[in-house]
Amino acid sequence: MKKLALAAALSLAATATFAGGYEEPVIEPVIIEEDTGTSGGGLWLPLLVFIVIGAAAASAS
Repeated sequence: MKKLALAAALSLAATATFAGGYEEPVIEPVIIEEDTGTSGGGLWLPLLVFIVIGAAAASAS
């Protein structure tokens, strides 16, 4: 009788576990954001350094 009660309890627990059925997992798409800067974005600092060195060289002579 104990085995029958245990089997009934386990079968009820198993049906409660699978009551929702199978649901396919939802995978969110990966979004990659890239900065869209201008093509000359890294040009200002070297240009400024070149102007400062040129001005220093001109004033030294």
